[in-house]
Amino acid sequence: MTFQEKLDKIVKKNKSLVCVGLDSDVTRLRQDFGEAKQLSFNKTIIEATHDLVCSYKLNTAFYESIGHEGINALKDTCDYLVQKYPEIPIIVDAKRADIGNTNKGYVQFIFTYLRADAVTLHPYLGEEAIRPFLDCKDKGIIILCRTSNPGAGEFQDLLVDGKSLYKIVAENVANKWNTNKNCLLVVGATYPNELKEVRKIVGDMTLLVPGIGAQGGDLEATLKAGLNSKKQGLIINSSRGIIFAENPREEAMKLRNDINKFL
Repeated sequence: MTFQEKLDKIVKKNKSLVCVGLDSDVTRLRQDFGEAKQLSFNKTIIEATHDLVCSYKLNTAFYESIGHEGINALKDTCDYLVQKYPEIPIIVDAKRADIGNTNKGYVQFIFTYLRADAVTLHPYLGEEAIRPFLDCKDKGIIILCRTSNPGAGEFQDLLVDGKSLYKIVAENVANKWNTNKNCLLVVGATYPNELKEVRKIVGDMTLLVPGIGAQGGDLEATLKAGLNSKKQGLIINSSRGIIFAENPREEAMKLRNDINKFL
């Protein structure tokens, strides 16, 4: 089963476009989660939300920052999902990309060791550099396009022959790199106008959309700009707004229901 097939199946089952980001910052976790508190915290969030989501996204920085304990928590969280909820796609938010030979190591770590279903990459080194990922036909290859951070436009809005660089990225991914039909793009909810432009370029391709919740993205504007012709094609990510809420299940359900009003 491909990543897209797995995603489509869980979207239908859970009636959800919500992706919960397991950005388990240890400095914000309560002491009562114990020694393996990242894993314990993640399990608590997963058990509270597994029937409300279409995927989980783990940003590796929150695990890498504490060394081997964090890497173990990342691995154990992925193992927990694979074993208990194998129908839910796992996205590793690593933003990798390097020369081809180095990327083989990243591929091995993310897809073989962690057993993730998808990974985020940056396009700056070009197609050749991420070919080892693109060749993983059953995995989701999620490429940064127009990101949600305030400084995104410094490079992404630069004009190249009169066209914004982020549009060129979208065109290349959609028309040249997506030969295995396993590519997605990252487009932030904080820039709905650019999201609309990307949707025009890529057709019904699925987009991962961060920026809802703590980053202040407007949900209605995002959905109007980003939904595809099938009223799908979005993975709406929320991390801090759900996992650090007083009631994570309530927040995940609210986001799912708010999205579904527009479908």
